Amino acid sequence: MKNILSLFAGLLCALCVRAAQVDTLLVFSKPMNKSIKTVVVSPTGKKASSTLYLLHGYSGNYSNWVNNAPQVKQLVDEYGYVVVCPDGGFDSWYWDTDNANYQYETFITKELLPFIEKTYHVQSDRMHRAITGLSMGGHGALYLAFKHQDLFAFAGSTSGGVDIRPFPNNWNIKARLGAYHEQPKAWDEHTVMELTHLVQPGNLQLFIDCGTADFFFDVNNKLHEKLTYLNIPHHYLTMPGKHDWHYWSRSIVFQMAFFQQCFLATTTTK
Repeated sequence: MKNILSLFAGLLCALCVRAAQVDTLLVFSKPMNKSIKTVVVSPTGKKASSTLYLLHGYSGNYSNWVNNAPQVKQLVDEYGYVVVCPDGGFDSWYWDTDNANYQYETFITKELLPFIEKTYHVQSDRMHRAITGLSMGGHGALYLAFKHQDLFAFAGSTSGGVDIRPFPNNWNIKARLGAYHEQPKAWDEHTVMELTHLVQPGNLQLFIDCGTADFFFDVNNKLHEKLTYLNIPHHYLTMPGKHDWHYWSRSIVFQMAFFQQCFLATTTTK
């Protein structure tokens, strides 16, 4: 969006000493028969109506974003929407698989959303929901948004592993899906790059970014090219940076500014 770059500079100066409310909750998953730790960041002194679901990366956990990018808390107070950081397991990729311990698509879409909306009294329609994340979580966010456009109107990814197939031996993916050379169909069905046909043009507003020195830079460029070829509107940003928290601490400012504009547009068009 046209104002994102200018917003970034302004926000760094405008962020103040206010601290949003940070809760760590246990949300029970019936299919996985366990409670999932989830951080919820909500604005102080404001009635929030919208929610951003913010996913962590491989080997990470629910606390990564608030611990490693604490400006998320100030941005929540600045914008007035809720940020939810669920634990996605060490290596779930936010899929449902044959393993009963890996039912994270169901957890987020059918259990977490209604729990958050009931507990924090936020709006429960797609125009008040966004989802994004980093690395494995960037892939997970787009994967869930593409498959569940009835639930999410806005989605993003920062440094996302948006095509898993060039990495057949990495990040324990074959433990979830089987070896790529044995199960190519399963890999195709679980990678964002092969799910673009699900996106109804104009139905999702998308913001994708990646650092130019990131090992996922090439697959993000290819996704950008494919979305462009298919006439699927999206915003694509590249910046100097690697696959690390130095980059994500900057990129989250752009991501959250984008979703703020999306939520504001929803409010003003009512």
